[in-house]
This record gives sequence, structure tokens and C-alpha cells, in this order.
Amino acid sequence: MRDKTDLRLAVLIDADNIPYSKIKEMLDEIAKFGIPTIKRIYGDWTRPTVSGWKPSLLENAITPIQQYSYTFGKNATDSAMIIDAMDILHSEKVDGFCLVSSDSDFTRLATRLRESGMLVLGMGEKKTPKPFIVACDKFIYIEVLGEDSEQEANNNSLSTIEKKKGKSKEKEKSSIDTIGSNVVRFIRQTVNDVADDNGWASLAEIGSMINKKKPDFDPRIYGFSKLTPLIKSLPNFEIDERETENPNVKHIYIRAKKTITRKKRQ
Repeated sequence: MRDKTDLRLAVLIDADNIPYSKIKEMLDEIAKFGIPTIKRIYGDWTRPTVSGWKPSLLENAITPIQQYSYTFGKNATDSAMIIDAMDILHSEKVDGFCLVSSDSDFTRLATRLRESGMLVLGMGEKKTPKPFIVACDKFIYIEVLGEDSEQEANNNSLSTIEKKKGKSKEKEKSSIDTIGSNVVRFIRQTVNDVADDNGWASLAEIGSMINKKKPDFDPRIYGFSKLTPLIKSLPNFEIDERETENPNVKHIYIRAKKTITRKKRQ
């Protein structure tokens, strides 16, 4: 059986809706899911607005696809990218697709590819419309890529005095979202959904269920590199690290703590 990281992926990038500054980080992230055997980027390369992409294309062996804008205000790259995706699908040369765009026009394409049994990864900015996000198996915000997540996690736990040491640290934390009660409820419900009779759930099963429910959930949004430290930071859960035959590997189980409800006095 083919290993997950050996999956052949077609990476299709919409140059009109994605900044080129984090292309290296994007490709590194894609490599976690498989091998990008096809890498294409679509745009009107006669326009100065996409000229910044050109050095990155050479450095990362990405094939540029020229698509002229036939009408002012219309994005012709969308149709070219969709047609290519369907051609690649029917060639049966890949196991999945990575659609890099912040445009909701690719929602139907993502749905169609998944209907054909393809793994579909989405990647775009936080402004990406929700329909495109939920149409993917997994969606990754490019804003969280390339950040020193562990340092940001440490910054979250700094004392009040340390937090006042400069504007630079405040600016660094500005991109990190706060873990609100809605996030805690979401994780709690997910833990309960996959838990055994004693309330314990495997972290691996929790992560898999979270991705199914919310494709854009990413611990890095909240300043954590992985799901484990995020959950450990919350007082709402119990953690049980169980030993295995391999001393370097532990199976982590999570259980939601029971909430105490107080009865109103009559």
C-alpha cells in the first residue's frame, strides 16, 4: 500500500489570487502530504502584477501557464486551471490535487475531484470564502506557514511584564488567534464523538475527525505547532501518555473533564 507521504500530487496555483512571498513554505507544507509530481501556475505573464512570481518559478521548478485576459475584469486563469485539472484527473497520473487559490470559483472543482476519489488539499489566505474551504479534504492558510510556532506558543504564555518589552513582540503575536470558548467546545465535542466507554479518545482519531469536521482547523492559527500542545494548554482535558513497545513512541489519549453544573436554589 502506498504511504501517505508518497502520494503523487498535482499542484495548481492561481497566480492572480496568491502572493509569491511564501512559495517555498507552501511547497514545504505540500511535501508533508505527498510528492508534487506536477507543479503549474496560471496567470497572464504579460501583466506586471504577476512579475514577482518569475524568480520563484525558476527556483522551484514550477511550470508557468500563460492565459491572456480576454475581457477586462474577468479572471480567465480560472477556466484554464479547471480544464487542466480535469485533464490531469483523467490521465490517472496523480493521487491527489493541491489547489492554491483564495478564490471560491474553485469550489465545484474541488468537489468534483473528491467525487472521483482524489485527495484535495486547499491552500489560500484567510480571506478565502468558506464554500471552497469545506469542499477540500484539508485547507491550509498560508499566513501560518513559515512561522516559528513554538516561539509563538511561548510568547502566548509570557508574563505581563515580559509582554511589555516592545512593540515587535506585540506585532509578532497579532497574527495569532485567541482560543475562544467555541474552539474548546468544538474540541470537546470531537473528543466525545470518538471516545470509548470510559471517555478516552486517541489523539490520532481526534485529529482525523477534526479534519473531517473542519478542514481549515490548524493549531498554528493559535500559536501551536501541533494539536498535542494546544490541547495540553487547555484545562478542560485530561492527558494520558501510554507507553508502547518502542520507548521513543507514546500513544496519547485525551478525555474531556466533566463539567459541574450547579443547581439553582428554589
